[in-house]
Amino acid sequence: MKRTVGFCLLCFVLLCLPPPGGAAQPSQSIPAPDRLKYPPLTWQIAEPSRFVMDNGIVLYHLPNHELPLVYVSIVIRAGSIFDPAGKEGLAELTASVMRTGGAGSLSGDAIDDRLESFAGILHLSANRESSSASLSVLRKDLSEGMDLLSRILMRPSFEEKKLTVAKNLKLEELRRLRDDPQKLAFREFQRLFFRGDPRGSHPSSSSVQSITRNDLIQFHERYFHPANIMMAMTGDISAAEAKELAAQYFDAWRSSVTAAEMPPPGKKIAGGLFFLPKDVPQSVIVSGRYAPSKREPRFYPFEILDFIAGSGGFRSRIFQQIRTDEGLAYSTGSFYRARPDYGLFGAYVFTKSESTVRALALLDSILGDLSTKPVRPEELSSAKKAIDNSFIFSFASPEKIVAQQVSIEYDGLPRDFLKTYRERIEAATERDLLDVAARCLGDTAPAVTLILGNASAMEQLRKAHPEMEVLESPPEE
Repeated sequence: MKRTVGFCLLCFVLLCLPPPGGAAQPSQSIPAPDRLKYPPLTWQIAEPSRFVMDNGIVLYHLPNHELPLVYVSIVIRAGSIFDPAGKEGLAELTASVMRTGGAGSLSGDAIDDRLESFAGILHLSANRESSSASLSVLRKDLSEGMDLLSRILMRPSFEEKKLTVAKNLKLEELRRLRDDPQKLAFREFQRLFFRGDPRGSHPSSSSVQSITRNDLIQFHERYFHPANIMMAMTGDISAAEAKELAAQYFDAWRSSVTAAEMPPPGKKIAGGLFFLPKDVPQSVIVSGRYAPSKREPRFYPFEILDFIAGSGGFRSRIFQQIRTDEGLAYSTGSFYRARPDYGLFGAYVFTKSESTVRALALLDSILGDLSTKPVRPEELSSAKKAIDNSFIFSFASPEKIVAQQVSIEYDGLPRDFLKTYRERIEAATERDLLDVAARCLGDTAPAVTLILGNASAMEQLRKAHPEMEVLESPPEE
């Protein structure tokens, strides 16, 4: 006990002593992070190897020998944009049941058991414009993993019982959609924006229930073939090994079916203000209009414009004025989805019912200012720095590097798109931003605006916007 007390007193005395050299030194001020001076950082994007197999499959490879792991990713031109009318949800169910419904002589449960035996991870999924498959395994188990992956992609069984499970899960997801006002609003916004375009179609209970096993087989035969596929291998594997494995498991896959052509977007919208009734205490505002595609020179200034408008977080105009200054929203911002042949710019506000009209007016005012007044030089400089700094995180791993390169070729963009991206962002001027804003955000650019809210919000909006169209009720699920 005495030793403990003595030790504590000694520590107290030492803490009270001044530092060596006499009196305590005055603390030096630390500059703000944005004022730090340092030499320019340079880096090079690693260049993956590219091969074309005899059957037309494109193969990318980038080694990474840090761990004994191999990652295989595959992109298939087989998204929900190819769903036949009345069969919406087919691409998603096809990918799901390919993974769970067996392949060749193996049942779905048997495939799960084999993957579990060597801790392999195998996924399949479908989104709007593509489907994807991925395999992650230890190097020593790569052959067994590739065997399972090739069976699933080339010879899926589509077990009826697994299709029933997948359909029931999708139906339950659709039923729950009504309980998520934000998801419901964004889905209905997309349906309105892309009216008459498959990009605006969504699964319904009737379309999901109508899908049969034969529909899955036909969809697989039409879209899952070598001409529609790009593959990438990264990890603890050499280029020669990657080529050999790809040939061993996929070279026998032959088909006379040609590559699928993506249906072109409409690119023209009538615009309008729409209201979707929902008995909730908050309103969801989503407004969108067409924007430059990735192939256009205007893509680069619009990337910066979107950052300044709302995707740049706390310093963006939408966030600063609507949430910080006025306190009208708990979440607000913008998004820019640029595709090879079109772009979509949108802005959103989640606000109280009683502030719906005011929030909508302020959002319109902010976008209007961007289309008529140049951005401030400090805004432009800050946005460029932020975009440049975040760009590097797209290449944080070999998997991400290869995924970016596959995406460039899949979209038909120039091979130097990534190498010139930062230069073109840096070259954008205040005048470039004003020109593209006037064209895409000005009064002559039609916008589709959807507001989901309750009866009180609807009555306020009707007084301010008598032209508003009320959607009688959410589509039946």
